[in-house]
Amino acid sequence: MTSESLHPVPAPARRTVVAAVGTAGLAVALTACGSDNKSSDSTSSTAGSGASASSGGTGGGDNAAAGNAGGTVLAKTTDIPEGGGKVFESQGVVVTQPVAGTYKAFSSKCTHQGCAVKGIADNVITCPCHNSQFSATDGSVKKGPATQPLAAANITVDGDSIKLA
Repeated sequence: MTSESLHPVPAPARRTVVAAVGTAGLAVALTACGSDNKSSDSTSSTAGSGASASSGGTGGGDNAAAGNAGGTVLAKTTDIPEGGGKVFESQGVVVTQPVAGTYKAFSSKCTHQGCAVKGIADNVITCPCHNSQFSATDGSVKKGPATQPLAAANITVDGDSIKLA
């Protein structure tokens, strides 16, 4: 005889599976947009620009750290207001400037029910569907009903251009 339980283990909730698949799809899409530029001077694109190329959250990724010159140009640095940001619907990202010269990027998909975030003001990203609020600095939840932070996205700052890495 075995001591294993005969009770079935519950499967993950449908919402959990859909969120995981969506996050994986976004990661694949963002990876596909990257470049294979293997220049020997990989850090010169952000050095001396006075702007910090970072990706929000913890992780950052290799492209943001290396200052990869490839990628899709999203905006000029002057297009992103300090303390605010801009949503790029077709790319599924929101770019913020929490402090002067520091740019962050996150998925624009709210972690509560998947609505696209819209407003960015006073370093707060807001979802219009149920009014969840996220930090423009690190994507963390400031006000629910969302309980998970916005996923970080990789960007680079190349001169005055912000690129999706």
